[in-house]
Amino acid sequence: MAENQQIILPILEKKEVQLFIKREDKIHPYVSGNKFRKLKYNLAEAKHQQKNTLLTFGGAFSNHIVATAVAGNLNGFKTIGIIRGEELGTNLQKTLSKNTTLQKAYENGMTFEFISRVEYRSKSKLEFMNRLKERFGNFYLIPEGGTNEFAIRGCEEILTKEDSKFDYICSAIGTGGTIAGLINASKNNQKVLGFPALKGNFLQNDIKQYVKNNNWSLQRDYHFGGYAKYNQDLIRFINSFKTETGILLDPIYTGKMIFGIIDLVEKNHFKKGSKILAIHTGGIQGINGFNQKLKQKNQEIIIL
Repeated sequence: MAENQQIILPILEKKEVQLFIKREDKIHPYVSGNKFRKLKYNLAEAKHQQKNTLLTFGGAFSNHIVATAVAGNLNGFKTIGIIRGEELGTNLQKTLSKNTTLQKAYENGMTFEFISRVEYRSKSKLEFMNRLKERFGNFYLIPEGGTNEFAIRGCEEILTKEDSKFDYICSAIGTGGTIAGLINASKNNQKVLGFPALKGNFLQNDIKQYVKNNNWSLQRDYHFGGYAKYNQDLIRFINSFKTETGILLDPIYTGKMIFGIIDLVEKNHFKKGSKILAIHTGGIQGINGFNQKLKQKNQEIIIL
């Protein structure tokens, strides 16, 4: 069970708002946060179906890819990663030497199939899936980002009885599975705030199909331009937050969420006396790859 760590910052004291972070990032170095939660019941279902191979999708720096590889290896599964970007497959050793995410997945036995971005967009089509079955046989499919009914069941276990004292539950959003689990597990008097890492309004409908409660809303102003987009303000915020609290945030998800929460506190979105619980969904292992990009641009890096 992850601990809730209170955050002490001058702005929180000034506005008389309490912020705690649930340290799901401490569950495991590579299968941490929501990745552990999403994979838990998917692995159980794969065993139930007597499948010995897991197949999933992701980009070159995907936390989900490395988590699936490590969790699969620990539980006796073969793993296959369908990776966006065919150019990465032309010289695998070179790719691995520059990419710690894929390197860790490879070390844990994952087989890669690198495909073009155009082909990747058709990954949910039946024809494409049939080709994968012909090539790789009888695998258990875990969707990109890991979100399905089994993932949501796992994410429902993030909140404990102790957490019912909070007025707000906050989560970053990629595919919507984590927040769906939180919404289902939340109390009626609680509000669940989601901070999408992607641009667009499609997530609203994706989440709706998995939840019954209406006590949630999306804060769409903190994506910093879209998935994996950033600016120097975000990097500086992540570094200053680490200095002040000792907690490392990732730049794709949790950094943007905490930036958004602090901004909302400053704008008096939360009334005095509010208690906020933010979920740290992990993703720390991807910072090395992110820092490589920052170094190439001669920009400030995230301090580990």
